[in-house]
Amino acid sequence: MTTGVRARLNRIGTEGRYVMVPMDHGITLGAVDGLERIERTIDAVTRGGADCVLTQKGIAPRVHGNTNGAGYVVHLNGSTVSGPDTNDKRITGTVKEAIQLGADAVSMHINVGSVHEPKQIEDLARITENATEYGLPVLAMTYARGPDVDEHDAEALGHAVRLGEELGADIVKTAYSGDTESFERVVASTALPVVIAGGKPDSDRASLEAVRGAMDAGAAGVSMGRTIFQHDDPEAITRAVAGVVHEDLSAEEALQQAELMIEA
Repeated sequence: MTTGVRARLNRIGTEGRYVMVPMDHGITLGAVDGLERIERTIDAVTRGGADCVLTQKGIAPRVHGNTNGAGYVVHLNGSTVSGPDTNDKRITGTVKEAIQLGADAVSMHINVGSVHEPKQIEDLARITENATEYGLPVLAMTYARGPDVDEHDAEALGHAVRLGEELGADIVKTAYSGDTESFERVVASTALPVVIAGGKPDSDRASLEAVRGAMDAGAAGVSMGRTIFQHDDPEAITRAVAGVVHEDLSAEEALQQAELMIEA
């Protein structure tokens, strides 16, 4: 790892742990709740303790000035729910553009097991090559998605995160397998820091219990989008997630610390 990569990883995390809030969903879904006035959301989640936020390149002017000192990641591919296949993520930017826009890192989404996997492997390999030249960290969002693929199967997720490492990423993101024991196998599949996606939890408690389970399995943190930016109180839920990731709180302790309602 170069000095530049190490320095920039410190800008998007805290002592090797990460609370990331991706907000690149506008390209996929449009200006959904939480993203219409994205400046307010960025301010709220970073006040709540997010280490970094993530957007597509065109949103960069709306990011800067609202991060409260947190880091910034530019996402480099995307697709829409209106298109023929949302798994067909296409390149939307370059490493050079991300640097020019003030990014501390770049990210890319790859669907391991989809019909688009071969092209996405080529794209990720090219991005990591370019990022290495500039000393910029790469977050690989490596999901197990495709025909006959169980998106929460530990073996499939382990393959996905290992692919990210094999292609030169610095951090990998994937889905949570559902319990600590199975996710230990996912984390053991790579030497890289593993962060979990937010998924579609039933409640704040369920979200935080998933984070706690992943951290107990050896994960390095989270990259949670809609779970956070569409919450009724984005600052509070970010504070709760950060409490689990950075302070090793239990789900209930984090709920109490963030003054969120404790569900029965």
